[in-house]
Amino acid sequence: MDNKLLLNSKEIDIILNRLSCQLIENHTDFANTVLIGIQPRGVYVLHRIAEILKEHYQINNLEIGQLDITFYRDDFRRRDEPLQANTTSINVVLEGKKVVLIDDVLFTGRSIRAALTAIESYGRPSEIELLVLIDRRFSRNLPIQPTYSGKQVDAFNDEKVQVRWRKDNQDDAVYVIPKNN
Repeated sequence: MDNKLLLNSKEIDIILNRLSCQLIENHTDFANTVLIGIQPRGVYVLHRIAEILKEHYQINNLEIGQLDITFYRDDFRRRDEPLQANTTSINVVLEGKKVVLIDDVLFTGRSIRAALTAIESYGRPSEIELLVLIDRRFSRNLPIQPTYSGKQVDAFNDEKVQVRWRKDNQDDAVYVIPKNN
């Protein structure tokens, strides 16, 4: 099976702009909202959305953070190779705030469950929303659904949805690839 292009760079830009506008509709001035990217790939989506909000809509008071979920994952001790932790950088108390968790692909829901557990260490938010670039809607193991979704994808379980970013020295793109790649 070959890699199947799902979204090209222009389509990703359109989706990120739409998601940014949806955030504005629900959070207006972002005075009580914190955007948090889930490490590692959700941070790319976070930075792109933050850039759009600042440059196109002059929203300069964004509070953003990065959340590492490595030690909160339910498969942490089940892997042959030890997981490598990333950086958590949340410089704001989340007590009473609206939090938007951001990730690239929502698959089984296990990463989001881990993020919900990890976020408790920073206070009790008044509300938590989920923004994902890609929603693999028929693959859930847990009852977790995104509040904001860029594109819904129906991929077989033996396929992987791979998001590639300019940061990876490639054009932005989303592919469906065989899982063993």
